[in-house]
Amino acid sequence: MLMNNENIIIAFALSTIAGLSTGFGSFIALISKKNNTAFLSLSLGFSAGVMLFISFVDIFPKANTILAESFDASLAYKYTMLAFFVGMLFTYLIDKLIPSYKNPHKGHLAQEIDEVPDNTFLYRIGVFTAIAITIHNFPEGMVTFAGYLADPKMGITLTIAIALHNIPEGIAVAIPIYYSTGSKKKAFWFSFLSGLSEPLGAIFSYYILGQFNSEATLGFLFAGVGGVMVYISLEELIPTSRIYDKSNLSLIGLFSGMLVVAISLVFIN
Repeated sequence: MLMNNENIIIAFALSTIAGLSTGFGSFIALISKKNNTAFLSLSLGFSAGVMLFISFVDIFPKANTILAESFDASLAYKYTMLAFFVGMLFTYLIDKLIPSYKNPHKGHLAQEIDEVPDNTFLYRIGVFTAIAITIHNFPEGMVTFAGYLADPKMGITLTIAIALHNIPEGIAVAIPIYYSTGSKKKAFWFSFLSGLSEPLGAIFSYYILGQFNSEATLGFLFAGVGGVMVYISLEELIPTSRIYDKSNLSLIGLFSGMLVVAISLVFIN
């Protein structure tokens, strides 16, 4: 699918919705007395299942099909694999831009903080978490934008999956900011603004596709998006969902996400 004004507007809107769900996460954190870790585990596992299944079962083959329209079958498959791993490498390098803080996805996500020994330290955790999530959200904006352009129904599914896992990210920002400052307003805005990098990722995708408006460009970008999604799922979503796992909720969420996508693909196709 090549770009037209209507598709571009909808793709941007979906990227924005997915990004702003971080603000919704902070809202949940600020109105709840205790964090629902069961919900976090289930929703993160579900998001990982959706993204992994779509990446391997739908995105990779579709990207290969798109590239096969511009190259012979063998070369198209090689290009698809190359773009897929470049997408993973791209996300890995983004991770390495923030080596000097404790990754919120490795233990700080939505933890209950009953004692606050050092508000300054806690505030720094919140700020660094906001910076980290801002950087992480950038490729997710590319995912929703390119996903919708390639297949509107799949783009909507991706938006839902990314929005679900952005909710606990919003909680990750809001909790330390709120406990260190006592300001719900400040906690909300830190969380809300951290999601705005997703529309920026969409703008980046738009710039690439606008400069090279061809099926081949979309195929390369789409395959790269698959790699981004696999990296996010394996590096962030699944490990974090396991931290808060209760009664195998992480695994149940993972299977449920895959099953929902599988059923939807059956009806779509």
